[in-house]
Amino acid sequence: MTQSLVLALLGGAVLWISGFSTSYLNYVKPGFRPFLVGAGIVLVVLGVAGLFIRRKHDHAHGHGVAWLLCLPVFAILLVAPPALGSFAAARSQAPALPRQDPGSFAPLAGGGPVDMPVGEFIGRAWDDDRKSLTGRVVRLTGFVVPARRGEWYVTRMQIACCAADAFALKVLVRGLKAPPRDSWVEVTGTWVPHTFGRMPNGLVYPELAGTGLARVPAPAEPYE
Repeated sequence: MTQSLVLALLGGAVLWISGFSTSYLNYVKPGFRPFLVGAGIVLVVLGVAGLFIRRKHDHAHGHGVAWLLCLPVFAILLVAPPALGSFAAARSQAPALPRQDPGSFAPLAGGGPVDMPVGEFIGRAWDDDRKSLTGRVVRLTGFVVPARRGEWYVTRMQIACCAADAFALKVLVRGLKAPPRDSWVEVTGTWVPHTFGRMPNGLVYPELAGTGLARVPAPAEPYE
């Protein structure tokens, strides 16, 4: 009976975060929502069915051990961990990404600030031989990760399927005072072209000369 109740509660928790809120986006990509909803329904059905089937337990402490399984359920419902932030980003080592075809970058339209994902900005900064970012004002949205010498990164985490495989996409911001760690911001500025002819060893981040800054709420979908 206890195991069945825990199973139903776990299924209800999965259904709650995936079917009735956007909390699941802190852990997986949006495309996984139908699978989470389906899994939650299955767990609830199995748990409810088990509540009507009484079985004898071979171990005297079976019930006590089973109730320990409630801890993850309560964690999901009461103290669900947030999306990955500066702690994970500061320790992330970005993988070597394949070069992008310069022809894959669409022309930047309009004369005002261009809203752009952090990942696209990085791709254009390193791989666009036409240097389409030159002189263009762009606006990036991300959270703040402190850097050395008072500088900071506007950052987004990128995931392939879930938070377990996340890595940080960072752009170094110059000329603007660092907001509080982990705060979400929209930063406006222009690309600082790199001066080296060949990519140096180690991690090198593209740079943005900041001209404007605004605090914004964390987006419902925190990952790129």
